[in-house]
Amino acid sequence: MARFFPLDVAEIRRDTRDAVVLTLKPREGDAEAFAFTQGQYLTFRRAFDGIELRRSYSICAGRDEGALKVGIKRVEGGAFSTWANQELKPGDVIEAMPPMGAFHTPIEPETARHYLGFAGGSGITPLLSILKTVLAREPHARFTLVYANRQISSIMFREELDDLKSTYLGRLSIVHVLESETQEIDLFTGRVDAEKCAALFSRWIDIGSVDTAFICGPEPMMLAIAASLREHGLSDAQIKFELFASGQPGRARARAASSAASVAGAQCEATVTLDGATRTFRMPKQGESLLDAALANTIDAPYACKAGVCSTCRAKVLEGEAEMLANHALEDYEVRQGYVLACQCYPTTDTLVVSFDQ
Repeated sequence: MARFFPLDVAEIRRDTRDAVVLTLKPREGDAEAFAFTQGQYLTFRRAFDGIELRRSYSICAGRDEGALKVGIKRVEGGAFSTWANQELKPGDVIEAMPPMGAFHTPIEPETARHYLGFAGGSGITPLLSILKTVLAREPHARFTLVYANRQISSIMFREELDDLKSTYLGRLSIVHVLESETQEIDLFTGRVDAEKCAALFSRWIDIGSVDTAFICGPEPMMLAIAASLREHGLSDAQIKFELFASGQPGRARARAASSAASVAGAQCEATVTLDGATRTFRMPKQGESLLDAALANTIDAPYACKAGVCSTCRAKVLEGEAEMLANHALEDYEVRQGYVLACQCYPTTDTLVVSFDQ
């Protein structure tokens, strides 16, 4: 069951003109469910005009802060982000699922690792949680953050980042790259693309010393950075992604139709296990995702973005075969193990057995 818990809004702090930071408090008895790992996110739900919307926002607090915080930047035309920025107030109650996500690496206090982070806009939120936790719990670690924004006024957590830089003097380096404002160092002006990365790696960042790189931002920026990191010697295992925005379903290339699926009315017998309960139903091989079919059959499957971004609907194929339209959340090794994003999953065989419990 995709269980949601009530969270009390303890505080709302205006961070920039169009972004707020929410401090949330779980109810008594629910605190354990909201213990989080750095870099994870919360999925919220709220009804707008009778239609339920679910949105995921990254936790921006470190694990040692003793607080649960998320940063929400208002998106033009975004119902949930606009409501959070303009109408939500302290004392209100908001519903959320427990923390999810794998945008992190294990904490190793005895190691002396060098972490590199790239953030674009509100992509700073999970990276802020990561760098605060890593610097506090790995006393020998260093962190280099490259943070891209349009202008100074749009930099989220600017004062907090300055304070952290002073607290971890010599261990935290922050490079602000501004697209539309000129800076004293030309290298720090413009877009973060492949050319900019190459210049940073040759003149400012010792890429050879980097153990792990975290990237969170718009997809084109992330792809360019990842390609540059690989070109400069980092392996896929050293690069962690978190996509905070994506085009809607349909942006990916059309999936290849199997010969069986091309037959009009081709059906699949799907068996889904969730919270120990198993249900079987029939669904088309084309036109409807496994997630939508499960929801239509009154199975309360977990989901948030429905765009292959957040991994909330992660499930494992136990029998049969399926293909995904898009995947911005699962690692290659997870796909090899049979995991799929149910919102992007379409069967290619006559039977499909899937579990959300593994």
